[in-house]
Amino acid sequence: MSKRVIFDEQAIQRATTRIAHEIIERNKGIENCVLVGIKTRGIYLAKRLAERIEQIEGMSIPVGEVDITLYRDDLTVKTASEEPLLKGTNVPMDVTDRKVILIDDVLYTGRTVRAALDALIDLGRPAQIQLAVLIDRGHRELPIRPDYVGKNVPTSKEEIIAANLKEIDEVDEVSIKQK
Repeated sequence: MSKRVIFDEQAIQRATTRIAHEIIERNKGIENCVLVGIKTRGIYLAKRLAERIEQIEGMSIPVGEVDITLYRDDLTVKTASEEPLLKGTNVPMDVTDRKVILIDDVLYTGRTVRAALDALIDLGRPAQIQLAVLIDRGHRELPIRPDYVGKNVPTSKEEIIAANLKEIDEVDEVSIKQK
């Protein structure tokens, strides 16, 4: 399987810095905002964005994480031994009447984001939900559009986008591979 790196460590840093600035600008600061990362890699991106926003604004922004396992539309449990592995949702603040910026690594069909929206709504009623993604690869199956994008990467359905982050993959890069 051939692999082509389309985003290196510096490009990821530049994209997160730009997205942090865009979040601040669009929301006229960060008051009443909260970042919520979709497990697994979305939470690491959310933490990186929070660090950049704090460097820029001099204020911290709350960060939470959401596990969408039970909200997936492709989840089928046949036996008790095949129960889904839950990673846990941890949103340490009430999201009601707040601007929630949902964060994920790669946006593809939109089904992961739809599941995350359901999980968020179960926690409260946000004033607004925005979406930030590192990579938008197209091929949407649901009417979901990101508000903040690190990079648009047109792909074929025969390609795989792999977003790797140092926190769990020991390297910061995004690559594209053939199935």
